[in-house]
Amino acid sequence: QVQLVESGGGLVQPGGSLRLSCAASGSIFSINAMGWYRQAPGKEREMVARVTAAGRLIYADSVKGRFTISRDNAKNTVYLQMNSLKAEDTAVYLCNANLELKRGYEYLYWGQGTQVTVSS
Repeated sequence: QVQLVESGGGLVQPGGSLRLSCAASGSIFSINAMGWYRQAPGKEREMVARVTAAGRLIYADSVKGRFTISRDNAKNTVYLQMNSLKAEDTAVYLCNANLELKRGYEYLYWGQGTQVTVSS
């Protein structure tokens, strides 16, 4: 069974840091783009950061300079280092990945989400 499992969320004070991880497991041929999205109560889901298979990094303007996305291909894992956190970063963070289960058959998978709360 192919799945994405996130970890690392929690409660942090404004200005603090958190590191999220998302590991893909199961029978996977290859992993293309991986990314992080977030959804706050009453708001639409928005892209936070993505990293392509070639290593190109894409960030939302709201997190540039504060968040860093990276991936470890050997571990099928994508990370999101979040620094200088603000109250407006509070949301459920979800990872996704474009997974090829066999050559030429790519599917978009989502993790279950992890809560990040920034509050004093």
